[in-house]
Amino acid sequence: MHSPASPHAALPDPIAQPEFYAGVPTKRLLAWLIDSVLILVFCVIALILTLGIGFFFLPALMLAVGLVYRIATLSRGSATWGMVMMAIELRRHDGARLDPLTAALHTLGYSASMAFVLPQVISVLLMLTDGAGRGLSDMILGTAMLNRRAAG
Repeated sequence: MHSPASPHAALPDPIAQPEFYAGVPTKRLLAWLIDSVLILVFCVIALILTLGIGFFFLPALMLAVGLVYRIATLSRGSATWGMVMMAIELRRHDGARLDPLTAALHTLGYSASMAFVLPQVISVLLMLTDGAGRGLSDMILGTAMLNRRAAG
């Protein structure tokens, strides 16, 4: 059990309550794939709406669409649509759903880690070895990906 001084005190303990973290790394990967496809679809729609002009700015367009998609979905329900489909959600260190600021910071951390190989490798290794399946952004912000509770 975490001590009261622990920044993760309100999150379920991965040793005492492993069901909250069971399969999370695999579910994160599948959610990421779903989200990537959705972002690509939104970018194609944006290309059509801009009559192809967006193609000249494709990397910036994909970054912008990805940022808006992730921040909007994380701040609204603490999960992207891919995460919802995989029945996982991000929670803050105090156990609460993500607020807009934490969603933005998590998304910016994710984007920064995706921009460079070493932080991304470190993040993936952390997800695979940390008992709570936390990545680099999660470690910095104190967030954790959890299996969603069944509606009761």
